[in-house]
Amino acid sequence: MSGLWRQVLAALNSDQPHEQHERERLLALGAAELAHARRSGNEPVCAEDVQRIALTEFSVLLDDRQARAALAQRRNQRR
Repeated sequence: MSGLWRQVLAALNSDQPHEQHERERLLALGAAELAHARRSGNEPVCAEDVQRIALTEFSVLLDDRQARAALAQRRNQRR
């Protein structure tokens, strides 16, 4: 299991209020990764894809800024 998915699972199981921002960041990253893995054809992944996956898979509601930041972070890690 990759490091990202271990962190995502840990974030899903955490309910510490002081860690909420980090939890949402990790879940957004996981949703961005899933969005890229599930995309079909040459369609680019957008913030709405990340938000939809975060809500359906992780039951977390992300705003546009969080979704775009996750996409940017994923893109930078792939370089």
